[in-house]
Amino acid sequence: MSTGLDKSEMSKKPTVSQAPSESRLAGAGGVRTRFAPSPTGYMHVGGVRTALFAWLLARQNGGQFILRIEDTDQAREVEGSIQHIIESLDWLGLNYDEGPFKQSNRLDIYKKWAQKLLEDGRAYVDPFTSEEVQKFREQDQVAKKPFLYRNHVGEEQRNNHDWDGTKPLRFKCEPKNWNWDDEVFKDHSENSFQPTRGMLHGNMGVQDDFILIKSDGFPTYNFAHIIDDNEMQITHVIRGQEFLPSMPNYLNLYVALEFQIPKFAHLPHIMNEAGNKKLSKRDGAKDILDYQKEGYLPDAMLNFLASLGWNDGTQQEVFSVDELIQKFSLSRVQKSGARFDEKRLIWLNGAHIRAMEIDDLYEQSKDYWPESAKDSKDSYKRAILGLIQERLKMYSEIPELTDFFFCDLPINPELISGNKQLSNFEPSKLKNLLISSKEALEKTDWYVDEIRDCLNKLLDQNQQKPGVLFSLIRIATTQSPASPSLAETMQLLGKEKSLTRIQQQIDTLN
Repeated sequence: MSTGLDKSEMSKKPTVSQAPSESRLAGAGGVRTRFAPSPTGYMHVGGVRTALFAWLLARQNGGQFILRIEDTDQAREVEGSIQHIIESLDWLGLNYDEGPFKQSNRLDIYKKWAQKLLEDGRAYVDPFTSEEVQKFREQDQVAKKPFLYRNHVGEEQRNNHDWDGTKPLRFKCEPKNWNWDDEVFKDHSENSFQPTRGMLHGNMGVQDDFILIKSDGFPTYNFAHIIDDNEMQITHVIRGQEFLPSMPNYLNLYVALEFQIPKFAHLPHIMNEAGNKKLSKRDGAKDILDYQKEGYLPDAMLNFLASLGWNDGTQQEVFSVDELIQKFSLSRVQKSGARFDEKRLIWLNGAHIRAMEIDDLYEQSKDYWPESAKDSKDSYKRAILGLIQERLKMYSEIPELTDFFFCDLPINPELISGNKQLSNFEPSKLKNLLISSKEALEKTDWYVDEIRDCLNKLLDQNQQKPGVLFSLIRIATTQSPASPSLAETMQLLGKEKSLTRIQQQIDTLN
């Protein structure tokens, strides 16, 4: 798997196609999408959903999905993040066709395009220190007006093209009104932005002379991602809606560079469970690989993430990956934020588990069995897994649901005292119920149908409800408040073990 362009490609002088009209869009050929995370921490659901939508679009159209690591902010890079990104995509099956490309390996490419902007009079050397720029910000704040760097620099300074790389290089913008189509938010113009926090509005109020190359030689995101998308022939740029306010600046730069403009799809935020703010770590936005550790299925996670802001227009909720590829459409991504509902994720995971073939389920869950199962036969564990499959919501539940099949758990009196129906009975009454049950079961051939018939006859014999008698026998044989079908559970446990455990429970009721 490639880690970047080879030396011959990196040494090529950038060539510029004929300048497109401002409304011209890419995409006449094959679809090429990309996922371009920054290695600044763990992958969370927001980033993975962006990757998923880009991957689905590429796979649906027989195109290519590219992985690019945007590591130009070296100070914020977290060690191990790149490997974490790769492992996350691998777990989910979001295979990429090219990459991972690292921006830090492509500095010469950005400098060549920056040099072209200098030659065209569309870039200049930043004459101010960061402290001076901060004072400009404070001045504008006092004046209660948006900060625009271009209002503080003279035209003579904006024509300084003598750049040696020791000072930042800025883009010389030419503000104008912009209109563009977004695959999710549809027709957009700069005037469409509402004056919410972090967003400016007005005809040309957001366009500024932003930094292209920093004094450390690394490009900014605003510059590098546009260069990379052009070099990698990206046809569809899919990213979060937080980038919408910067679109006028980006379009200004596309035209200055004479680049073909790709299609854009800005995705709505993923909201917290209450739906009143963007999902954060405090609200449960966790490392995507934590879901793997907890026993979630990758297909269920993809199903869940796809439904955060998208639906196919039907009542269908459970989708296979192939169905997602077939049915996905950017036109059906909603504009409003999507609420993160972990209960729904758990339900979807259970639905995907129930749909699995038992051999696949056994193979995928083999690392989740309790320590007590290590010496048990595969055939026994496979039979147990088939028994709990209908109740299993995630692999991490396997130890709790199966431990009693492999070892004798200590008698837990709270299982009876905490049961609403059983707690109403005197211990002597419960003891007698177990004694009569044990006597009847001793005479039973140990097959599921015979055990079930015996249990049903015991109901009539003792004039008890299933909630009483079956709960009591279940607790005695499993030391668990719940289990799969009682007859099937006892059949798997075996006659000797089941009767021995019933006797142990009888002894504790003395």
